[in-house]
Amino acid sequence: MHNSGLFQKTTSFTEWSPGIHYARFQKLPPGTLPGRRIYDFELLYVRKGEAATHLQDGTTITIPAGRLLFIPAGVYHRNEVLSSPNAQFIGIHFDFFHEMMILNDTDMVVNEARVEEGKFGVEAVAEGFEPLSSRWLYAPSPLCVQLMEQLVHEFTMRPPGFSVICKGLMLQILGLLLRAQKSYDPVKLPQQGNRMLELMAAMESDPAASWSNPLLAERLSMNEDHMIKVFKKIAGMPPGEYIQMLRLREARRLLRETDLTIEEVGRSAGYPDIHYFSRLFRKCEGMPPRAYRNVSRIL
Repeated sequence: MHNSGLFQKTTSFTEWSPGIHYARFQKLPPGTLPGRRIYDFELLYVRKGEAATHLQDGTTITIPAGRLLFIPAGVYHRNEVLSSPNAQFIGIHFDFFHEMMILNDTDMVVNEARVEEGKFGVEAVAEGFEPLSSRWLYAPSPLCVQLMEQLVHEFTMRPPGFSVICKGLMLQILGLLLRAQKSYDPVKLPQQGNRMLELMAAMESDPAASWSNPLLAERLSMNEDHMIKVFKKIAGMPPGEYIQMLRLREARRLLRETDLTIEEVGRSAGYPDIHYFSRLFRKCEGMPPRAYRNVSRIL
Protein backbone atom coordinates (compact mmCIF):
# COMPACT_ATOMS: atom_id res chain seq x y z
CA MET A 1 0.00 0.00 0.00
CA HIS A 2 1.42 3.40 -0.86
CA ASN A 3 -1.43 5.83 -1.42
CA SER A 4 -1.81 8.79 0.86
CA GLY A 5 -5.61 8.79 0.68
CA LEU A 6 -5.54 12.60 0.42
CA PHE A 7 -6.23 12.91 -3.28
CA GLN A 8 -8.82 10.23 -4.07
CA LYS A 9 -12.42 10.28 -5.26
CA THR A 10 -14.71 7.27 -5.60
CA THR A 11 -16.62 7.66 -8.83
CA SER A 12 -18.19 5.72 -11.68
CA PHE A 13 -16.21 4.90 -14.80
CA THR A 14 -18.38 7.30 -16.81
CA GLU A 15 -16.73 10.22 -15.01
CA TRP A 16 -13.19 9.14 -15.86
CA SER A 17 -11.71 11.45 -18.49
CA PRO A 18 -7.92 11.14 -18.45
CA GLY A 19 -5.70 13.91 -19.74
CA ILE A 20 -2.27 12.92 -21.08
CA HIS A 21 0.66 15.19 -20.18
CA TYR A 22 3.64 13.12 -21.35
CA ALA A 23 4.10 9.86 -23.24
CA ARG A 24 7.52 8.78 -24.50
CA PHE A 25 9.91 5.93 -24.99
CA GLN A 26 12.95 6.44 -22.76
CA LYS A 27 16.44 4.95 -22.64
CA LEU A 28 18.50 5.72 -19.54
CA PRO A 29 22.02 4.66 -18.48
CA PRO A 30 22.77 3.16 -15.04
CA GLY A 31 22.50 5.60 -12.17
CA THR A 32 20.14 7.24 -9.70
CA LEU A 33 17.81 10.05 -10.71
CA PRO A 34 17.01 12.97 -8.37
CA GLY A 35 14.30 12.35 -5.80
CA ARG A 36 10.98 14.05 -6.51
CA ARG A 37 7.25 14.25 -6.07
CA ILE A 38 4.86 14.77 -8.99
CA TYR A 39 1.56 16.61 -9.21
CA ASP A 40 0.02 14.14 -11.64
CA PHE A 41 0.25 10.33 -11.98
CA GLU A 42 2.81 8.27 -13.84
CA LEU A 43 2.92 4.82 -15.41
CA LEU A 44 6.52 3.67 -15.84
CA TYR A 45 6.84 0.43 -17.81
CA VAL A 46 10.23 -1.29 -18.05
CA ARG A 47 10.58 -2.60 -21.60
CA LYS A 48 14.15 -3.85 -21.21
CA GLY A 49 16.63 -4.02 -18.35
CA GLU A 50 15.93 -3.43 -14.67
CA ALA A 51 15.18 -0.44 -12.48
CA ALA A 52 14.35 0.32 -8.85
CA THR A 53 12.39 2.94 -6.95
CA HIS A 54 13.47 4.13 -3.50
CA LEU A 55 10.84 5.53 -1.14
CA GLN A 56 11.22 8.04 1.66
CA ASP A 57 10.69 5.36 4.33
CA GLY A 58 13.70 3.40 3.05
CA THR A 59 11.73 0.83 1.05
CA THR A 60 13.17 -0.17 -2.33
CA ILE A 61 11.00 -1.71 -5.06
CA THR A 62 12.80 -3.56 -7.85
CA ILE A 63 11.19 -3.28 -11.28
CA PRO A 64 12.21 -6.05 -13.71
CA ALA A 65 11.49 -6.00 -17.43
CA GLY A 66 7.82 -6.54 -18.18
CA ARG A 67 6.57 -4.83 -15.02
CA LEU A 68 4.84 -1.48 -14.64
CA LEU A 69 5.22 0.98 -11.79
CA PHE A 70 2.23 3.13 -10.80
CA ILE A 71 3.40 6.39 -9.22
CA PRO A 72 0.66 8.49 -7.60
CA ALA A 73 0.54 12.22 -7.06
CA GLY A 74 2.39 13.56 -4.04
CA VAL A 75 4.48 10.50 -3.13
CA TYR A 76 8.23 11.09 -2.79
CA HIS A 77 10.30 8.62 -4.82
CA ARG A 78 13.75 8.28 -6.36
CA ASN A 79 14.20 6.11 -9.46
CA GLU A 80 17.37 4.21 -10.28
CA VAL A 81 18.50 2.34 -13.40
CA LEU A 82 20.20 -0.90 -12.37
CA SER A 83 20.99 -2.56 -15.70
CA SER A 84 23.90 -1.88 -18.02
CA PRO A 85 24.34 -0.42 -20.61
CA ASN A 86 20.83 1.01 -20.08
CA ALA A 87 17.21 0.33 -19.33
CA GLN A 88 14.36 1.11 -21.70
CA PHE A 89 11.02 2.47 -20.56
CA ILE A 90 7.62 3.72 -21.56
CA GLY A 91 6.75 6.74 -19.43
CA ILE A 92 3.20 8.14 -19.34
CA HIS A 93 2.06 11.07 -17.16
CA PHE A 94 -1.69 11.70 -16.83
CA ASP A 95 -4.51 12.81 -14.58
CA PHE A 96 -7.86 11.04 -14.19
CA PHE A 97 -10.25 13.93 -14.85
CA HIS A 98 -8.42 16.12 -17.39
CA GLU A 99 -8.43 18.91 -14.82
CA MET A 100 -4.74 19.80 -14.61
CA MET A 101 -2.99 22.61 -16.46
CA ILE A 102 0.33 21.07 -17.57
CA LEU A 103 2.15 23.24 -20.10
CA ASN A 104 5.58 21.57 -20.00
CA ASP A 105 7.49 18.76 -18.29
CA THR A 106 8.53 20.90 -15.33
CA ASP A 107 4.87 21.57 -14.47
CA MET A 108 4.54 17.91 -13.49
CA VAL A 109 7.29 17.98 -10.84
CA VAL A 110 6.82 19.56 -7.40
CA ASN A 111 9.15 22.43 -6.59
CA GLU A 112 9.58 21.75 -2.87
CA ALA A 113 10.50 25.38 -2.26
CA ARG A 114 7.12 26.47 -3.61
CA VAL A 115 4.56 23.65 -3.26
CA GLU A 116 1.17 24.30 -4.87
CA GLU A 117 -1.06 22.24 -2.58
CA GLY A 118 -4.18 22.69 -4.68
CA LYS A 119 -2.48 21.40 -7.83
CA PHE A 120 -2.12 17.73 -6.89
CA GLY A 121 -4.16 15.43 -9.10
CA VAL A 122 -7.14 13.50 -7.74
CA GLU A 123 -7.07 9.73 -8.17
CA ALA A 124 -10.30 8.17 -9.42
CA VAL A 125 -11.31 5.07 -7.45
CA ALA A 126 -13.77 2.68 -9.10
CA GLU A 127 -16.43 0.97 -7.02
CA GLY A 128 -15.60 -2.69 -6.53
CA PHE A 129 -11.87 -2.15 -7.10
CA GLU A 130 -8.94 -1.15 -4.97
CA PRO A 131 -7.33 2.19 -5.92
CA LEU A 132 -4.66 1.71 -8.56
CA SER A 133 -2.27 3.27 -6.04
CA SER A 134 -2.91 0.40 -3.61
CA ARG A 135 0.07 -1.39 -5.15
CA TRP A 136 3.35 -0.34 -6.73
CA LEU A 137 3.88 -3.02 -9.35
CA TYR A 138 1.64 -4.40 -12.08
CA ALA A 139 2.24 -7.08 -14.67
CA PRO A 140 0.47 -5.56 -17.69
CA SER A 141 -0.93 -7.90 -20.32
CA PRO A 142 0.53 -7.86 -23.85
CA LEU A 143 -2.61 -5.99 -24.96
CA CYS A 144 -2.01 -3.34 -22.28
CA VAL A 145 1.60 -2.88 -23.46
CA GLN A 146 0.42 -2.57 -27.05
CA LEU A 147 -2.04 0.15 -26.03
CA MET A 148 0.72 2.04 -24.21
CA GLU A 149 2.89 1.91 -27.31
CA GLN A 150 0.00 3.16 -29.44
CA LEU A 151 -0.56 6.00 -26.98
CA VAL A 152 3.09 7.05 -27.22
CA HIS A 153 2.81 6.95 -31.01
CA GLU A 154 -0.34 9.12 -31.03
CA PHE A 155 1.01 11.59 -28.46
CA THR A 156 4.34 11.92 -30.28
CA MET A 157 3.08 12.15 -33.85
CA ARG A 158 -0.05 14.18 -33.00
CA PRO A 159 -2.16 13.38 -36.07
CA PRO A 160 -5.62 14.98 -36.33
CA GLY A 161 -7.83 13.79 -33.47
CA PHE A 162 -4.89 12.48 -31.44
CA SER A 163 -6.21 13.86 -28.13
CA VAL A 164 -9.45 11.89 -28.23
CA ILE A 165 -7.57 8.76 -29.35
CA CYS A 166 -5.11 9.19 -26.45
CA LYS A 167 -7.98 9.53 -23.99
CA GLY A 168 -9.60 6.35 -25.30
CA LEU A 169 -6.33 4.43 -25.16
CA MET A 170 -5.66 5.63 -21.60
CA LEU A 171 -9.10 4.52 -20.45
CA GLN A 172 -8.43 1.05 -21.85
CA ILE A 173 -5.01 0.92 -20.16
CA LEU A 174 -6.46 1.91 -16.79
CA GLY A 175 -9.30 -0.57 -17.19
CA LEU A 176 -6.88 -3.41 -17.94
CA LEU A 177 -4.77 -2.49 -14.90
CA LEU A 178 -7.87 -2.57 -12.71
CA ARG A 179 -8.82 -5.93 -14.18
CA ALA A 180 -5.30 -7.18 -13.43
CA GLN A 181 -5.97 -6.62 -9.72
CA LYS A 182 -8.50 -9.43 -9.84
CA SER A 183 -7.32 -11.62 -12.68
CA TYR A 184 -3.51 -11.66 -12.65
CA ASP A 185 -2.68 -14.74 -10.67
CA PRO A 186 -0.30 -17.32 -12.18
CA VAL A 187 -1.89 -19.98 -10.01
CA LYS A 188 -5.21 -19.44 -11.78
CA LEU A 189 -3.83 -19.71 -15.30
CA PRO A 190 -5.02 -22.62 -17.44
CA GLN A 191 -3.15 -25.88 -16.95
CA GLN A 192 -0.91 -25.09 -19.92
CA GLY A 193 -0.42 -21.48 -18.77
CA ASN A 194 3.23 -21.64 -17.76
CA ARG A 195 4.24 -23.36 -21.00
CA MET A 196 2.23 -20.78 -22.93
CA LEU A 197 4.00 -17.91 -21.13
CA GLU A 198 7.37 -19.45 -21.95
CA LEU A 199 6.38 -19.71 -25.61
CA MET A 200 5.16 -16.10 -25.64
CA ALA A 201 8.54 -15.03 -24.22
CA ALA A 202 10.27 -16.94 -27.03
CA MET A 203 8.06 -15.17 -29.58
CA GLU A 204 8.96 -11.81 -28.07
CA SER A 205 12.69 -12.55 -28.18
CA ASP A 206 12.58 -13.66 -31.85
CA PRO A 207 9.50 -12.16 -33.56
CA ALA A 208 10.92 -12.71 -37.06
CA ALA A 209 10.83 -16.51 -36.68
CA SER A 210 7.96 -18.60 -38.04
CA TRP A 211 5.12 -18.69 -35.51
CA SER A 212 2.20 -20.23 -37.37
CA ASN A 213 -0.77 -21.61 -35.45
CA PRO A 214 0.05 -25.23 -36.42
CA LEU A 215 3.63 -24.76 -35.22
CA LEU A 216 2.51 -23.24 -31.92
CA ALA A 217 0.01 -26.05 -31.37
CA GLU A 218 2.69 -28.64 -32.11
CA ARG A 219 5.17 -27.05 -29.68
CA LEU A 220 2.54 -27.05 -26.96
CA SER A 221 1.25 -30.54 -27.82
CA MET A 222 -2.25 -29.10 -28.09
CA ASN A 223 -5.13 -29.17 -30.54
CA GLU A 224 -4.89 -26.03 -32.70
CA ASP A 225 -8.36 -24.69 -31.85
CA HIS A 226 -7.79 -25.26 -28.13
CA MET A 227 -4.35 -23.65 -28.34
CA ILE A 228 -5.85 -20.52 -29.89
CA LYS A 229 -8.52 -20.36 -27.17
CA VAL A 230 -5.97 -20.69 -24.34
CA PHE A 231 -3.55 -18.26 -26.02
CA LYS A 232 -6.28 -15.62 -26.35
CA LYS A 233 -7.26 -16.06 -22.70
CA ILE A 234 -3.70 -15.44 -21.52
CA ALA A 235 -2.50 -12.85 -24.06
CA GLY A 236 -5.79 -11.03 -24.62
CA MET A 237 -5.55 -11.58 -28.38
CA PRO A 238 -5.15 -14.47 -30.87
CA PRO A 239 -1.64 -15.68 -31.80
CA GLY A 240 -1.70 -13.98 -35.20
CA GLU A 241 -2.46 -10.57 -33.70
CA TYR A 242 0.12 -11.12 -30.97
CA ILE A 243 2.98 -11.87 -33.35
CA GLN A 244 1.96 -8.97 -35.59
CA MET A 245 2.06 -6.69 -32.54
CA LEU A 246 5.56 -7.95 -31.67
CA ARG A 247 6.84 -7.58 -35.24
CA LEU A 248 5.52 -4.05 -35.63
CA ARG A 249 6.97 -3.15 -32.22
CA GLU A 250 10.35 -4.45 -33.39
CA ALA A 251 10.02 -2.56 -36.68
CA ARG A 252 9.30 0.69 -34.85
CA ARG A 253 12.29 0.14 -32.58
CA LEU A 254 14.62 -0.54 -35.51
CA LEU A 255 13.35 2.52 -37.37
CA ARG A 256 13.96 4.72 -34.31
CA GLU A 257 17.27 3.27 -33.15
CA THR A 258 19.15 1.98 -36.22
CA ASP A 259 20.17 3.07 -39.71
CA LEU A 260 19.04 -0.17 -41.37
CA THR A 261 17.31 0.26 -44.71
CA ILE A 262 13.52 -0.10 -44.79
CA GLU A 263 13.95 -3.49 -46.48
CA GLU A 264 16.39 -4.62 -43.77
CA VAL A 265 14.02 -3.41 -41.03
CA GLY A 266 11.15 -5.37 -42.56
CA ARG A 267 13.22 -8.50 -42.93
CA SER A 268 14.59 -8.24 -39.37
CA ALA A 269 11.07 -7.80 -38.00
CA GLY A 270 9.69 -10.81 -39.88
CA TYR A 271 8.41 -9.25 -43.13
CA PRO A 272 10.75 -10.23 -45.99
CA ASP A 273 8.42 -8.70 -48.61
CA ILE A 274 9.17 -4.96 -48.45
CA HIS A 275 5.96 -4.03 -50.28
CA TYR A 276 3.78 -5.99 -47.88
CA PHE A 277 5.72 -4.62 -44.91
CA SER A 278 5.31 -1.02 -46.10
CA ARG A 279 1.57 -1.46 -46.73
CA LEU A 280 1.01 -3.12 -43.35
CA PHE A 281 3.08 -0.55 -41.47
CA ARG A 282 1.22 2.33 -43.07
CA LYS A 283 -2.14 0.72 -42.35
CA CYS A 284 -1.30 0.13 -38.67
CA GLU A 285 0.79 3.23 -37.90
CA GLY A 286 -0.86 5.82 -40.14
CA MET A 287 2.32 6.61 -42.08
CA PRO A 288 4.95 4.73 -44.13
CA PRO A 289 8.11 3.44 -42.39
CA ARG A 290 10.39 6.15 -43.76
CA ALA A 291 8.09 8.94 -42.54
CA TYR A 292 7.87 7.29 -39.11
CA ARG A 293 11.67 7.22 -38.91
CA ASN A 294 11.99 10.87 -39.93
CA VAL A 295 9.35 12.15 -37.53
CA SER A 296 10.52 10.05 -34.57
CA ARG A 297 14.07 11.34 -34.97
CA ILE A 298 12.94 14.96 -35.20
CA LEU A 299 10.97 14.56 -31.99
